[in-house]
Amino acid sequence: MKNLGFKLLALSLAFILLSSLDGYAGGRSRAGTNAASELLIPVGARYIAMGGASVSTAAGIDAIHWNPAGLSRMTNSAGAMFSHMTYIAGIDLEYVAVAANFSGLGTLGITFKSLAFGDIAITTEDSPDGTGGLYSPNFFTFGLTYSRLLSDRISVGATMNLVSEKLDRVSGSAIAFNAGVQYTDLGNVPGLSIGVAMKNVGTTMKYSGTGLLRQGQLQDISRGPSFYNVVASTNELPSTIELGVGYSRSFGESGKLNLSSLFQNNNYDDDEIKVGAEYAFKDIIFLRGGWQLAPDAPNDAVGAENSYVFGPSFGGGFHYDLGGIDFTLDYAWRDVNFFDANNVFTVRLGF
Repeated sequence: MKNLGFKLLALSLAFILLSSLDGYAGGRSRAGTNAASELLIPVGARYIAMGGASVSTAAGIDAIHWNPAGLSRMTNSAGAMFSHMTYIAGIDLEYVAVAANFSGLGTLGITFKSLAFGDIAITTEDSPDGTGGLYSPNFFTFGLTYSRLLSDRISVGATMNLVSEKLDRVSGSAIAFNAGVQYTDLGNVPGLSIGVAMKNVGTTMKYSGTGLLRQGQLQDISRGPSFYNVVASTNELPSTIELGVGYSRSFGESGKLNLSSLFQNNNYDDDEIKVGAEYAFKDIIFLRGGWQLAPDAPNDAVGAENSYVFGPSFGGGFHYDLGGIDFTLDYAWRDVNFFDANNVFTVRLGF
């Protein structure tokens, strides 16, 4: 009866997430109007190399970004993850995560993600070519994740992210929530899994600060210029719903093939389809590949290329037991139209 209750709870959550798809119209008309787009930037070389199609298969500390339900499938008592990505337009991304299993409670994870933009010239209405000063935006996301195995097949998880953005003398913040479910060995088929996740649902973001002060002259009043405050509008977070199917099969004692697929419904952009594959040799060497596309995305302004910028991805990994410490080094390369390709390096440690 207990396992039945767990299953009904998880399946009810999955149904709620899926039913929410009706409320998500195609986001093309609102593209570029959301806040906190950094929430959409993926982390971790393993699943980026697999096209990001991992909502049903992500496991361990890697899973925090992709589907928090997978964190509880961590095979070590504790783990740490460090990742670096060369993103687009000269932006670098740094990511750190730590997680631990607590017997009888579940698995807890803490994450920190930041973007490095470098120095940017300060421009104003009066000095469009620059004032001679520089500033560096400060964007970071701090996350807390809880995940639990409800049975040997069903896991659930949720993440709360604090998002903070600061640009010179203005700043904004928001709270974003992720929730997900994973079900393995679906229909008693070994290796078949499904996953559902809803991401970036939370508060709106609004900028404020002294950078929004302007000086103006009031008409018909005998006084000098006065400062007034520009009230910024609020913007919603880039919410998504993801539904994925995965399959895993072993070949003897040395090889294992992992396949994954995903449909991602975006509230502020075109919907995406992602597929990925991973071949593991003796749990030591890993080869990966993936593809992501947005079938409904229009061509660019001149009609030459599809406006969706991401394409195929490739990568590999190496895992070794260092005397009781699981060490894994992963690399991913992702093609990007109009920009240099993304390069991702990740180190994972298991204790």
